[in-house]
Amino acid sequence: MPDRNKQPALSIIICTYNRAALLCQTLESLKDLRGVEQAEIIVVDNRSTDDTREVAGRFVNRGVLPAPCRYVFEPVQGLSAARNAGIIAAQAELIAFLDDDAIPSAGWLEAILTTFEQRPEVNAMGGKIHPRFESERPGWLSGPFELPYTIVDLGNAVREYPSSMHPYGANMAMRRTVFDEGMFPLELGRKGSLLLSGEETWIFEQIRRSGGKTIYHPEMEVEHFIPSSRLNKEWIMRRYYFQGISNGMKREGFGSTCYLLGKTAAKVLYVSVSRWFARNETARLLNQCRMESIRGTLHTVLSRGGEPGTE
Repeated sequence: MPDRNKQPALSIIICTYNRAALLCQTLESLKDLRGVEQAEIIVVDNRSTDDTREVAGRFVNRGVLPAPCRYVFEPVQGLSAARNAGIIAAQAELIAFLDDDAIPSAGWLEAILTTFEQRPEVNAMGGKIHPRFESERPGWLSGPFELPYTIVDLGNAVREYPSSMHPYGANMAMRRTVFDEGMFPLELGRKGSLLLSGEETWIFEQIRRSGGKTIYHPEMEVEHFIPSSRLNKEWIMRRYYFQGISNGMKREGFGSTCYLLGKTAAKVLYVSVSRWFARNETARLLNQCRMESIRGTLHTVLSRGGEPGTE
């Protein structure tokens, strides 16, 4: 039985919404983590209507994991609200996030603890995210579409993330002090079926602005489930549309709005010209998705009311 009075070295936060079967697989996989007895596991239920509470209860009440497991119910809908609830509940000085459909490798936890211990200058870290497709991978899902599907492989060397990238919520860890400057912004991030994003970018931008360091570690790796319902062009275009909305929501003040409108106009021109030179299915779809992103941004910036993403 895990020692529930011992201070954990790492708090593993798993936010979930109506995916009880996948959550069960993720929790089961934690048994195989080397060093998991040094951690605590926090399941944050974000207003699920399925049997998420019962599934989590199997692990909380029976003590089936070699680490303490707790259940937190967050009534405010949204991934940012759920993550913030997990942070507040966490007891450790190091915090890691796993998606409810992500399976970590056996060395995942060790890579996190060792890195933060040996490199005090590191504020946050992430690693490889391998896709686990429910059905056949579409031919067009390559290159520029990998990041929207959270497929990440920056090689086999430890390195800092390039300025245009950062860890993703399916597989990220940070020191608790990162949140001294602010928690995940509630206006951004998934909310039920709305594909809003941008909350992770906001956090990692704060780290960069404060002079912090975020690194990629190849041994911090997970497998991430991609359901068949997302493996179609309609979903990826919707994903880009909501990315555009998220970009628009991050603006601050009149000057930023004017800048964003000018930048968006330039993108319209770029996409309009580049679509004439699209040579394959992936390139053509990418142009369509970029236009959806632009449409989402313009809708948000020019809107004077209503919920994000409504028309």
